[in-house]
This record gives sequence, structure tokens and C-alpha cells, in this order.
Amino acid sequence: MHLEFEMRRITTLAVTAAMAGGLLFAAAPAQAASAAQSGARAGHVIICDYNKMRAEVAELKTKAAKLDRLGAHAEAKKARAQADAIQRKIKSCQDAENNA
Repeated sequence: MHLEFEMRRITTLAVTAAMAGGLLFAAAPAQAASAAQSGARAGHVIICDYNKMRAEVAELKTKAAKLDRLGAHAEAKKARAQADAIQRKIKSCQDAENNA
């Protein structure tokens, strides 16, 4: 009986260690991404082509409207989400320039 308890405890410790190792491994890419983003804030130059970005937004919104008319609502929602993401990037660029 004592041996059975020890085996359970060893198994539990092994599983816990494996989970902790997996958690650390999974967190490493997230830390690398945040470090890359902070590098952009640390003085690296990011160029925003406003005309090109605004043209992409207009194209995506036109595409979304066309897809809605055709009944492809899921695809239209995706196109609108892409347009919104570009619009947020434009806003971020403008804010960065204003705060520089």
C-alpha cells in the first residue's frame, strides 16, 4: 500500500513538472512577441503609407458591401474586420506621430 501511494505521488510530480515545462515553453513565443513590439516603441522607425492603407480600407469596405449583397455574410464580416484592423493601424500611426 505504501508503494502504491509513492507511485501516485511520483506520477503526480512528473505530470506537474511536465505541465510547468509546457507552460514555460508556451509562454516563450509570447514574450518574444512583446519584446519585438517594445522594440518598435524604443525608437525604431515604422513607416505608415496612409494613402495605400486608406485605399485598402476602401477596397475592403466595397468588397464587404458586395459580399453582403451576394449573401456571403461571413466573408463580408471578415472583410470588414480586416478594414477595421487597418483603420486601427492608421490611428496608431497617427497617434505615434502626434506623441513623438
